[in-house]
Amino acid sequence: MTPIDPTGRPTRPVPATFLAAPLPAEGPALEGPAAGERTPGERTPGGRTAGGRTAEEPAGHRPEARRAAEEEGSSGPRPPAARPAAAGDPLDPERPAPAGALRLPEAPLPPAEVHRLVGGQHHDPHALLGAHPVHGGTAIRVLRPFAERVVVETSQGPAELTHQQGGLFTGLVAGGDPPDYTLLVTYPGGGPLRQYDGYRTPPTLGELDLHLISEGRHEQLWRALGSHVRTVDGVAGTAFAVWAPNAVGVRLIGEFNHWDGTGHPMRSLGSSGIWELFVPGLAEGTTYKYEVHTRQGWVLDKADPLARAAQCPPGTASVVTSSAYAWQDSEWMARRARAAHHRAPMSVYELHLPSWRPELTTYRAIADELPGYLKELNFTHVEFMPVMEHPFGGSWGYQVSGYYAPTARLGGPDDFRHLVDTLHRHGIGVIVDWVPAHFPKDGFALARFDGEPLYEPADPLRAEHPDWGTLEFDYGRKEVRNFLVANAVYWCEEFHVDGLRVDAVASMLYLDYSREGGAWTPNRFGGRENLDAAAFLQEMNATVYRRCPGVVTVAEESTAWDGVTRPTDAGGLGFGLKWNMGWMHDSLVYMSKEPVHRKYHHNEITFSMVYAYSENYVLPISHDEVVHGKRALVSKMPGDWWQQRANHRAYLGFMWSHPGKQLLFMGQEFAQGAEWDHEQGPQWWVLDEGWPAHRDHLGVRRLVRDLNRTYLDTPALWELDTVPEGFRWLDGGAAEDNLLSFVRYAADGSPLVAVCNFSPVVRHGHRVGLPRLAGREQLWEEVLNTDAEEYGGGGIGNSHPVKAEPVEWDGRPRSAELVLPPLATVWLRPAR
Repeated sequence: MTPIDPTGRPTRPVPATFLAAPLPAEGPALEGPAAGERTPGERTPGGRTAGGRTAEEPAGHRPEARRAAEEEGSSGPRPPAARPAAAGDPLDPERPAPAGALRLPEAPLPPAEVHRLVGGQHHDPHALLGAHPVHGGTAIRVLRPFAERVVVETSQGPAELTHQQGGLFTGLVAGGDPPDYTLLVTYPGGGPLRQYDGYRTPPTLGELDLHLISEGRHEQLWRALGSHVRTVDGVAGTAFAVWAPNAVGVRLIGEFNHWDGTGHPMRSLGSSGIWELFVPGLAEGTTYKYEVHTRQGWVLDKADPLARAAQCPPGTASVVTSSAYAWQDSEWMARRARAAHHRAPMSVYELHLPSWRPELTTYRAIADELPGYLKELNFTHVEFMPVMEHPFGGSWGYQVSGYYAPTARLGGPDDFRHLVDTLHRHGIGVIVDWVPAHFPKDGFALARFDGEPLYEPADPLRAEHPDWGTLEFDYGRKEVRNFLVANAVYWCEEFHVDGLRVDAVASMLYLDYSREGGAWTPNRFGGRENLDAAAFLQEMNATVYRRCPGVVTVAEESTAWDGVTRPTDAGGLGFGLKWNMGWMHDSLVYMSKEPVHRKYHHNEITFSMVYAYSENYVLPISHDEVVHGKRALVSKMPGDWWQQRANHRAYLGFMWSHPGKQLLFMGQEFAQGAEWDHEQGPQWWVLDEGWPAHRDHLGVRRLVRDLNRTYLDTPALWELDTVPEGFRWLDGGAAEDNLLSFVRYAADGSPLVAVCNFSPVVRHGHRVGLPRLAGREQLWEEVLNTDAEEYGGGGIGNSHPVKAEPVEWDGRPRSAELVLPPLATVWLRPAR
């Protein structure tokens, strides 16, 4: 709270640097901390730690704005948003009229009310400030800390208010109807600044907004809460609204008031828990936080949970933003709305935006390069690891602090829109990783937002996530559920993303996830299932599919929870697809074995077909499989460099022909040998001519290109992905020979045969049963061979069509003898 001298005026002068330059007529020239500067975080009951620094600042650190203020002999705030008096008007500082303005009678407030107001603990400052009918006229009260003089200009002319205490100026004007007025505020060392009074405006949230928020059903919550540039009663400014039901007071702080909220208390909108304020003159680009006063006496500086833009880390403030982006993807969006994902091809390239090409430092620079690369390799979709704002880059985005803000590391929200739009115009779908499972404990973010558990459960056994040192969401609280459901809708509607891959679903669904006995609280039935989390996921999926036609949701779920991709009206969680973590684990175990030992692990490579149609699956080789000592995909393979590459290629051929959509993490498309490093990115240099093995790496990338091209051209590989009719074993039991063979079918019955030889032996004259081709010659041709020379293989295969003979084999009336290259997968289709 600002110190008050015996006369009732603030003791700290306003630095002259804040008053030297006049403000433009169209709005304030906002000054404040430099871009990227850390602004105040959590504060103790006294507001500052020893030495006058905030609790968030390291010892000896002073933000630039505070340093400038201290050099002027003060740490006080600058004047709020304003414009100068127009030259020649009655309040022009060059004219003497204001000096002789009539001083209005006082309209004082009780000292206790002033104390609560100036101390930031008043629930309804608008009931005190602004213009209000009182006995004998209309009281006008203005809170302007550090001001020397406040003049009210009405239709009757200028009149001066009287300072009561702590920056509160009051006056009584004649008449019972509040007049239209503006303010002329003078600070030490400067002339009068024209300001509009934001405390005379009604709430910017309507009754419907408040009702939907209270019900937990505001599906476009971001349009009600957060910050929004708007015009109220002809006055341009920014409206702010935040949910903090346990707070005793909330004030707005930012660069516009030098991070001192004394003059900007917010009002509580009743039982909704919403605090709201309209500030005239604030525009896009303003940085801000909420100063939350808790019941425990603490003062917390919090970023806006609904902020749609944020400072670039290590800065932690929120940023006022408005979108002016003009989308050009209408054709894509129309096609997407008609899409049936289960019967369509989906080959996904997963990447980490900041490290994919480290030299590309903006969304727009990435937009110039990424679509062409994906089109060259024939991927249908790209999946971004989380793009939401996060304080620690080493979390890869999985510890989110700003759920509604794309990370400022690469640009602004419209820059991210441009990236999505560009990908759509190149025919590439965009999936974004979304993290509703947990959030970090950083003091400026969601943790104990209003001094008490709010977004997290009150029960510490449920709040703490033991694996990541984070907090879980309270899925049983309707406002928290609304925050997350609306967030899922937000990314689909505002950024046109085509899918949400939901991270760590298993940790949400089980109360005992990574917890020992006694370290978790059972549900109301005594079970381990998190019923609130399951209900939340159902609501999220149902809402997204209803509001956003063509969007797909994907669950990263590693357990046997029943019905992950079953529709919600049938009792399922309602996801469109689920990562097949079992297939990934088992198949990689098999491939990691020396071929001589693979016969003892044959069930690892075939078991996935036992449950392949229990859910709608994606086959993921994701970032999780190439970090933390797990090695890159090619480095998991046994043998020398030639054998490792051959195994790598054969495995990709098996993966692309197995039922399910597929996902491949960046760097694995050209068989980089090292694990992924989020600071270095993929090892692109292995593709350069100067690298000794560059032809080997280019060969693997050509294979991925051709796998995707053949996949897209072959409906048998995707049209019946989710039903048993799309797959038949030819021989799944040849464990001694490390062989697999099976048929994939399209809806019209068109077949593709896949034969995998996971042994290092060339097999000449190997007979394989083949489907009968009705009404045509029984000729089959190789459509893809992972041992082809252009892929870095030995070039062994079937260069001419083979004829199916009337020899019963593998339960088929016809068969053919093939040449099977070593450590390779071969695809056959009817000869054209």
